[in-house]
Formats: sequence, structure tokens, C-alpha cells
Amino acid sequence: MRPALLIAALLTAVLTALPLPARAQEGLKRLDTGTDSKGWEAVGRLNLDGKGFCTGALIAPNLVLTAAHCLWDKKSGQRLEPSKVQFLAGWRNGRAAAYRNVRRAVPHPGYVYDGSDSLDRVQFDLALLELDTPIRLPSIRPYETGQHPRKGDAVGVVSYARDRADSPSLQEVCHVLGHQPGVMVLSCDVDFGSSGAPVFSLTHGDVPRVVSVVAAKAEMTGQKVALGSDMTGALDTLRAALETTPAMRMNGTALPQIGTGTGARTDAKFLRPGE
Repeated sequence: MRPALLIAALLTAVLTALPLPARAQEGLKRLDTGTDSKGWEAVGRLNLDGKGFCTGALIAPNLVLTAAHCLWDKKSGQRLEPSKVQFLAGWRNGRAAAYRNVRRAVPHPGYVYDGSDSLDRVQFDLALLELDTPIRLPSIRPYETGQHPRKGDAVGVVSYARDRADSPSLQEVCHVLGHQPGVMVLSCDVDFGSSGAPVFSLTHGDVPRVVSVVAAKAEMTGQKVALGSDMTGALDTLRAALETTPAMRMNGTALPQIGTGTGARTDAKFLRPGE
């Protein structure tokens, strides 16, 4: 299965990279065993209609946070039906701790997918998925969400990617290098398939909190970086949008609803994979 494509970009905006101690950055660690994966089981792979995959994280028993562009077929430009998306919680070595289909999926209302690569979209590149059945296993605990990190803060990422599609990898320490409006520049190691991966903060003891979502990979002054979407206020917006979105049957038809509730400019050159 070919990974869903991340946006690849060459940033030329004026951002001063934060000097970091030589041992401050940590490399990727594959989570191949049950011991390695303990505490990270709520990160899962999102299978996208057999055409690719993204990464997502459980933030409530029935809600998965990911990147908005994962909801589109990049070749056709068509929006994927929710029933074509499956969440594999803790997917590792051919097995998942829980398998769930998606009944509703909403991108951030500010996100517009037009098939072109644009840094302006990154700030709204967030989506919320509602699972058909909540996951209530003791070993899979949804993550809390946290405050927007500042420049210099340490963060971590758990993600799948094209060279690690069968097991996730953890980068326990990377850093926030800087900010664009609505976008964080991170020193984290991501690749195609890492779209939607949760960015964690551990500033509140040992409890990981999701503070951003990986939207793209990029280069800045020769250094590989990741771009994360700003979650400030976004979850409330996404939850409100989800409440007004019809749930879908597995055949793609809408279920009846009862009691429903209610750009940054930058000098950036985006590169296609292989360029």
C-alpha cells in the first residue's frame, strides 16, 4: 500500500532555527513490541480506501484527530467517503489493538482542497473522524489535548511512514523551531504517510498531550523539518462541524439525523515528491 502523500516544501521564509545541544534531538525508535508500544496504542494507522494511509490519534473513545488532506484522493481530487476510511489503533506487525470504521469525517471549515500545494492550507489542515463504535479498551486510552507550544519547547511525534508502514516510530524529543501564522515549524523527523501524526507535549509530567498535527514535511536552510497545524480553537470548531454532518452507512448513504446541534503569506516553494 502506497503511503498518502505529504506536502513537500522548501521554506525560504525568514525563520531563525533554534540552536540545540547536540544530544537534545533524539532519533526515531520503532515501536515493534508490546513493551515499546505501551502508552502509544491510541495512535493508529488510517487506511484510505486501499490507496494509501495516514496517521491519526484517538482523543476521545469515538474521535480521531488527523490531517484534513488525508480525506482527499490526491490523484482524482475527490473527497473520500467516510466508509472508505478505517482506523487501526496500535497497528503493529500486521495486527491492530482495535479496528474501527469511520461514520463521519469533517475537515476544518477553513481548509480548502484544490489539488495545489500551498502553505496557506497548513494552518487549517486538521480533521476530526467519528468512529462507528467507541474504543473502550483499558490498553487504549485517548490522549488529552494541550496548549500551543512556544518556540524552543520540546515535543515528540509518533507516526507511521512509507518505510515504517507496519509499525509506528517514536521521536521522543524534537523541538519547535519557530512559527508562521497558524503553522509551527518543527525539527521532527517525518515522511510520506506521517500526515496527521500527533505532536505531543510532555510539559505536564508524564502525561502526553496532543498539541499539533503533522501537515507537511519541508526543508529549511538545508535542514529537514515538519510543519504542524495550529490547534488553537480548532477542536471546538471541528466538534461543532461534526455535529451538523450526517453520519454515513457503510454503503455511503446518509443516516437520518435527530436533534442535530449546531492566509498566511510566505515565500515558500513547494516541491513534488521526486523533485
